[in-house]
Amino acid sequence: MTARTRPEAPELVVVGRFVDDEVGPHANAWEQAEEIPDDVRRRVAELGLWAPFLPVESGGAGMDMVTLGRVHEEVGRGCSSLRSLLTVHTMVTATVERWGDDEQRERWLPALAAGDTLGAFCLTDPDFSGSDATAAGTVAVADHGSWTLTGRKKWITGGRRAGLLLVFAHTANGMTAFLVPADHPGVRVTPVRHVLGTTASMLATIEFDDVRLDPDALVGPPGWAAGTVMTGALDLGRYSVACGSVGIIRGALAASAAYTSARSAGGGLLRDLPQIRAKISDMVTARDAARLLCEKAGRLKDAGDPATIMATWVAKYFASTAAARAASDAVQIHGANGCGPDYPVARLYRDAKVMEIIEGSTQIQELTIADEAYREVSG
Repeated sequence: MTARTRPEAPELVVVGRFVDDEVGPHANAWEQAEEIPDDVRRRVAELGLWAPFLPVESGGAGMDMVTLGRVHEEVGRGCSSLRSLLTVHTMVTATVERWGDDEQRERWLPALAAGDTLGAFCLTDPDFSGSDATAAGTVAVADHGSWTLTGRKKWITGGRRAGLLLVFAHTANGMTAFLVPADHPGVRVTPVRHVLGTTASMLATIEFDDVRLDPDALVGPPGWAAGTVMTGALDLGRYSVACGSVGIIRGALAASAAYTSARSAGGGLLRDLPQIRAKISDMVTARDAARLLCEKAGRLKDAGDPATIMATWVAKYFASTAAARAASDAVQIHGANGCGPDYPVARLYRDAKVMEIIEGSTQIQELTIADEAYREVSG
């Protein structure tokens, strides 16, 4: 595996300026339009942010996972919808890099690295709980060396613009992963609109109507994906969401500090009220603690340590719930203005709630983390 190098701090400064100048000021408008403009996605490509973790020979920058997490944190500070696109693209691209064969890597990685092709992660079947990856919804049937894919996937981030779909389907052997071009005959994309949060992430329902796939669509052997492809991709997605949640906390903190420094009540600034200062202190503490948990998970990923799986669960659990609290407090601090479109905190509030649901709900995380604690106690 190609060694990853950590970029110098100025690279993160460039991302921060991009977020300050070209993302944050427009995120509310993108939410209302329910899409990320094409020129913004091109700017992400110009900055090399679609897949910087890929090795240089595949079009990436060899970026380590800790720095990738900081990049996703910065983008999440400005717009969770854009960060969501980065998340699923990372999941698909990393899957092709790790589990794809030579032909699949040669075919897809350059376009994925450049952002010419966007990836979408197609796991959730609409008739089953999103956390139940074992539910038999979408199926693929072997047919003389080829496959016929039938079913429907919902809540597919970036599904309206994706060029490559990583699709999970049940086969006679178990869960199997396929790489499906979005323009393949029999693939139908329907936008999902008016969702609560990450509204600009261009969600879609994707239907597969007897889609005929050649053997080269398979990612690994049939029935092999559940503990490998799916687990690895979801771990990366969980990590990105955790880091993006740190960004939400930062956004809530910055908005609240600015608002309370300019707004008066009872003859003094809001920032001087003890109740306000307590909420600001909570946000600062949550930001720093969540970032440390994310950095721990990232370091373990860079070291190839399997302990990163649980560390990422913990980071996502803490960061997402802390983001929800921080965003709620930010709305409260802004009062009626916090409920309107002129400040970012209402959007942060909606997006933070989504972070508690995606890539493993808070309740699923509580079960998983507690199970680990009991295993440790039992030795």
